[in-house]
Amino acid sequence: MAGSEDGRVLDDAEVEGLDRWWRAANYLAVGQIYLMGDDPLLTRPLAAESTKPRLLGHWGTTPGLNLLWAHANRCVRERDLEAMFVTGPGHGGPAIVASTWLEGTWSDVYPDVTRDAAGMGKLFREFSFPGGIPSHVAADVPGSIHEGGELGYSLAHAHGAAFDDPDLVVFCVVGDGEAETGPLQASWQSTAFVDAARDGAVLPVLHLNGWKIANPTTLARLSDEDLVAHLGGRGYAPVVVEGPREGETSADVHRRLAAALDDCLDGIAAIQARARGRTRAGADEAEVTAAADVPRWPLLVLRTPKGWTGPQEVGGSRVEGTWRAHQVPISDVRGDEDARRQLEAWMRSYRPEELFTEDGVPQQDLLDMVPPRGRRMSDDPRTNGGSVSRPLRLTDFRRHAVEVREPGGSVHSPTTVLGDWLAEVARDNGTTFRLFGPDEVASNRLQAVVEAVGRAWAERGDAEDDRMRPSGRVMEVLSEHLLQGWLEGYLLTGRHGVLTSYEAFIHIVDSMVNQHAKWLKVTSQLPWRDPLPSLNYLLSSHVWRQDHNGFSHQDPGFLDHVANKKAEIARIYLPPDANTLLSTMDHCLRSRHYINVVVAGKQMVHDYLPVQEAVEHCARGLGIWDWASTDEGEEPDVVIASAGDVPTLEALAAVDLVRTHLPHVRVRFVNVVDLMRLQSDREHPHGLSDAEFDTVFTHDRPVVFAFHGYPSLVHRLTYKRTNHASFHVRGFIEEGTTTTPFDMVSSNETDRFRLAVDVIDHVPGLVPRYAALRQRLLDARRRAREFAYLHGEDPPEISGWRWPHGGVHHPMPGGQAQAPLADAADGAGDRPG
Repeated sequence: MAGSEDGRVLDDAEVEGLDRWWRAANYLAVGQIYLMGDDPLLTRPLAAESTKPRLLGHWGTTPGLNLLWAHANRCVRERDLEAMFVTGPGHGGPAIVASTWLEGTWSDVYPDVTRDAAGMGKLFREFSFPGGIPSHVAADVPGSIHEGGELGYSLAHAHGAAFDDPDLVVFCVVGDGEAETGPLQASWQSTAFVDAARDGAVLPVLHLNGWKIANPTTLARLSDEDLVAHLGGRGYAPVVVEGPREGETSADVHRRLAAALDDCLDGIAAIQARARGRTRAGADEAEVTAAADVPRWPLLVLRTPKGWTGPQEVGGSRVEGTWRAHQVPISDVRGDEDARRQLEAWMRSYRPEELFTEDGVPQQDLLDMVPPRGRRMSDDPRTNGGSVSRPLRLTDFRRHAVEVREPGGSVHSPTTVLGDWLAEVARDNGTTFRLFGPDEVASNRLQAVVEAVGRAWAERGDAEDDRMRPSGRVMEVLSEHLLQGWLEGYLLTGRHGVLTSYEAFIHIVDSMVNQHAKWLKVTSQLPWRDPLPSLNYLLSSHVWRQDHNGFSHQDPGFLDHVANKKAEIARIYLPPDANTLLSTMDHCLRSRHYINVVVAGKQMVHDYLPVQEAVEHCARGLGIWDWASTDEGEEPDVVIASAGDVPTLEALAAVDLVRTHLPHVRVRFVNVVDLMRLQSDREHPHGLSDAEFDTVFTHDRPVVFAFHGYPSLVHRLTYKRTNHASFHVRGFIEEGTTTTPFDMVSSNETDRFRLAVDVIDHVPGLVPRYAALRQRLLDARRRAREFAYLHGEDPPEISGWRWPHGGVHHPMPGGQAQAPLADAADGAGDRPG
């Protein structure tokens, strides 16, 4: 018999109740895959027209998910748990939809899908059907924060949800195919970062049904002894449940599974009680964790046949317990009478007449198994994270701004300045904000955050550890996949965060960004889903200042990747100095439902704008720097534009060359912070109208543009503009190595001399008159490279260059500017669209 936390054993009626829920959910799942819904209770022989013309869905994992949901619900009821259910094999969507409908939450969210025969029929028809719902546990499914379309992220999402939520238990089902992925393998390390005193708990359930689409799974072929050794070595205390064994019924599996779940939850409770007792005693802030204090978290391994309770054999081939059960075990049920009769027998084997009334309502004993509102896994408010999210407490970033007396007159590390402010954010939001980075937080000059709140670390400590403790709030691990998954889980349950990374290596999570962008896009179209805190990236150690690490560390292509996402979601910012970075990050942390990519350098860069002008400049997204321009209210001969800190330096140095050697040429200097301002307002909420764009960049004058990333991105964003043919963009062109900072920009044709030559080449009439100057500029480029190759550093006239022309700042009249980065199309915190 199955033991529970108070010593009580489950009686036969309770086991039968679990089995009845399981049967009901299995019946509903098969109906979703196969039936059109006109006769959901099979009141007459199954007709061809009552089956779907296209059979889409995955049966193989579904009965296991239904089994686990039924048992997790028992634990929720008996222990009054606050629980979530994360489904790694999200292609088993029919299972979660079935239990959500049984609980009544589906009808609460979609009132037209009632909890009766009519609603059951509608549920069947809408599954994997045009105009209906997807086959996965998508955003359409109440209680879901994880679609599981791309496998590997379930355990990271589950832990991200559990951080800073001490009352939460997350049942996380890891599919055995999913367990083969790199991200999931990294995710087993999550326990090293769980603070049992302050965080919730994740109970991983490794569901071994043996097969993927057509191949066996590696973990399922391990013996129990080897599997326990493998998982035990990752820091877990595994419990294995297998069934059914020879001669057993499902009741035997129910009993073993119930006992195992009780043991696991008792183990979690004991770990938390011990840690929380130490916290109350004030002993939790030690920098070093003793080996005896490192918990071994429970983990459940469930071995069941793939497609359990489905057809044993189809067409002479074994199905249950094989790869053939993965998707649709019986095909062509519309055209093949024998196949249709086998499907009907399969569905009737669940005895739906015992589970539902004649009107299709679940029998009362099933309704009695539903947890009360507020405790159902299908309607836990955390799973609609925007509904429980609260804005961050943000101190005025202006107090951390650097003083700028004249443009380029001083230098600072932008991320160092930002780090001081982020340290305050982390201190002031002790349960709702975390900083994530792959061992690069200090490298990216954000050490102030570590000093303020420490690094999370709950494993065994060492005397040389630097500010590592269970309660730390900086998450560092050398797996971008794991960090991204944690942060997504944290955001999806309503909290806030920033992921900082070397720019080149954020590509590792390109596919995860795709999935999150799709989640944001779909949820923005669901009226019952509330806007989520934004996913914020701070990319430093960027392409132009990876001259010490070399070509492997030089790649700005993440900008192109994000620019491909839906315009309502994608945001890209390139602040040129410390004060604009402060303003930009303040906006991003206030915003909702976006993917914000901010690229900023950690090395010393020139300070251009006092904080008030920085706020105004960021609010505009781009603007003319009149102190760097010589057009003086007239039509310019050329526009020199920049986006990014190093390109801005080179563009300003090019302006200096033009002012010195071509003083009669009228130059307009434009800096772009919000890259999406370059797009038309017809294509992006931040885009400029054609009239506004032409006012800044002119109708027909040449535009020499120094860009942080690949030049093609600027051309793509501006290709519909009147003056696009006159845009001459310089940027990264896949040239790089370990070299000096100036040689890096010179190798990519984005240096000051090349930009000045572009002015000569593209302003009408200059080439024949200034051929000699053009030649001298190119000679200066060559000499700078020769100097670097001889001395190992750039010439002092280049490395020590400062803006020499002074300049008067012109603050906007009327005092304070509007909120940073906000405009009429996209106010801070507004929902996209």
